[in-house]
Amino acid sequence: MKVNQIYVNLPVKDVQKTKEFWTKLGFPINEQFSDDRAACVVLNDTIYVMFLQEDYFMTFTSKPVAKENTSQVIVAVGLNSREEVDKVVNTAVENGAWQHEEPEDYGWMYQNSFWDPDGHAWNITFADMTQMPTQ
Repeated sequence: MKVNQIYVNLPVKDVQKTKEFWTKLGFPINEQFSDDRAACVVLNDTIYVMFLQEDYFMTFTSKPVAKENTSQVIVAVGLNSREEVDKVVNTAVENGAWQHEEPEDYGWMYQNSFWDPDGHAWNITFADMTQMPTQ
């Protein structure tokens, strides 16, 4: 079996503000899967993030939405360069996100991170697998 698409579903307080935030980072919205209750952010041709208005999100689960001062998931995404990583994180911070932790450089892998305006944690990485240390 092989997965052909991934849809990460995350609750948000304001769908319109979420759309504006992610488009400022350079990610398009799939309007076919978006409305006033949901924004489908396209990370690439097979990976999407469905940002769902909290009350709409609750129609998919009987569990409560995590409080703002808690964390349940860290979404990690890989980009093509260190420069892209920093550009996305810096743009996020300039548009309402806040720095999660200081960037980390492992030589073969570089990572920077932010909390988005709804408190979701994002690790943005670049890895040169040809430089990955061997055991």
